[in-house]
Amino acid sequence: MLKGKTALVTGSTSGIGLGIAKALAHQGASIVLNGFGDAEGPKAEVAALGVKVGYHGADMSKPAEIEAMMKYAAESFGRVDILVNNAGIQHVARIEDFPPERWDAIIAINLSSAFHATRLALPAMKKANWGRIINIASVHGLVASAEKSAYVAAKHGIVGLTKVTALENATTGITCNAICPGWVLTPLVQKQVDARAKAMGVSNEEAKKQLLAEKEPSLQFTTPEELGELAVFFCSDAAKNVRGVAWNMDGGWAAQ
Repeated sequence: MLKGKTALVTGSTSGIGLGIAKALAHQGASIVLNGFGDAEGPKAEVAALGVKVGYHGADMSKPAEIEAMMKYAAESFGRVDILVNNAGIQHVARIEDFPPERWDAIIAINLSSAFHATRLALPAMKKANWGRIINIASVHGLVASAEKSAYVAAKHGIVGLTKVTALENATTGITCNAICPGWVLTPLVQKQVDARAKAMGVSNEEAKKQLLAEKEPSLQFTTPEELGELAVFFCSDAAKNVRGVAWNMDGGWAAQ
């Protein structure tokens, strides 16, 4: 379905981003990966699906590096047809104890990076009259949790940016939508599970159940593969008039 298209997925060397990149690659899209840590392993996983793959290690807190990444994608692949803004970090603390430098970093990476990548991707998308911008928000773009002020503020901001981007391009072939996952068993979340299991003296499976029971009525983690399939839908012709939505895949979290 996406043969001849190029997708750039930020924060895609593991977890949700890699799952989405692989789902788009399954549909024939060329992929530009981005993120820290090992890049060769993820590149090999995507290349094994038979598509062209590239990588740029831009620090998503730095606008100049985002510009360099977008320039690399344009020069190596022609243009970015599908932009998935997924990069994100987390820090947990009460507002009065929240380190200002952590606030600044979360806003930069979780929100401002999506603005910079979007503004740089739009001109080529407009010229082609086709584009898909998918912002990975969170259920925390719809509801709040204590001790996550910066993350919740950034994800609410991502939902707002999604709506404005969709409205500004409503009469074009460019759509912009947000995906709002609940708990996803990424390496980051697995660390939380491990810490809970150790602190409470329970098994890993019991720690998972406890974590889910606090927020997610389905008692199931959403998978990166499921999120990838939703991203594929947003890229399809069936979704060409889906514009500006914040689509929660959260096991009923926000329905409570």
